[in-house]
Amino acid sequence: MLPGLCLRQAREKLGLTYREVERASYDLASQRGRPEFIIHISRLADIENGGVTPGVHKLYSLCAIYHLDLFAVCRWYDVPWDDLFRDGVHAAAPKTHPAAPPRSVRVPLHFDPGFDPRRTAYLTRMVEGWAQLEGVMLNGRAHGRYRYGYVGLEDRWMEPLLRPGTLLLLDPSRHQVQGAGWRNEFERPIYFADVRSGYRCCWCLAERNRLILQPHPLSPCAPEAWRCPDEAEIVGQVIGVAMRLIPN
Repeated sequence: MLPGLCLRQAREKLGLTYREVERASYDLASQRGRPEFIIHISRLADIENGGVTPGVHKLYSLCAIYHLDLFAVCRWYDVPWDDLFRDGVHAAAPKTHPAAPPRSVRVPLHFDPGFDPRRTAYLTRMVEGWAQLEGVMLNGRAHGRYRYGYVGLEDRWMEPLLRPGTLLLLDPSRHQVQGAGWRNEFERPIYFADVRSGYRCCWCLAERNRLILQPHPLSPCAPEAWRCPDEAEIVGQVIGVAMRLIPN
């Protein structure tokens, strides 16, 4: 069905008139302090019968007043929020930056009985069933704890250890620079740093009020030193990566 017709049916199921919806939107706009939430009767008629697509504020008002799932209503308008994270991969950016997390993650649900987690395996053949898991559930009690980052296509600070285009899982609770205690470059903590004009994903050293950013020895980038926290600060430690070994 057309999205406008779906919204009309939702309104009629609640027994709401155009005027009652308009009045409710005025209340919402007053509560939020933004007139954009107001839906006038003429605009509501255009949305339901004229094929007009509501703006983001009015769409929010309709979902709030009709008690609808905003993401489900967006699908009526062919806006696939569940694919936002996946579609963003194809729009790679040149600069390193934080990234919004996925709403859901495809995870293996059933493994072949012969699967042995101790052995290297071709996982695609060993998984008998997959399922979509809400991304927020992966954090459990630590809901909202982790953040995501993205290594820009022009960022070669940690190449070849981290290639451009790498997706990063960040733990913002780990923002104190660890100066020693690792045995090799794979164990050395990698940090995601905000340098005000952009972001760096690299090794770090802390010396008094200076934050020294160190690239991989094989990288063409040069070390940088910034005053901390005036010019730079640690966003979090990189605790996971998803990286392609060859370009798309």
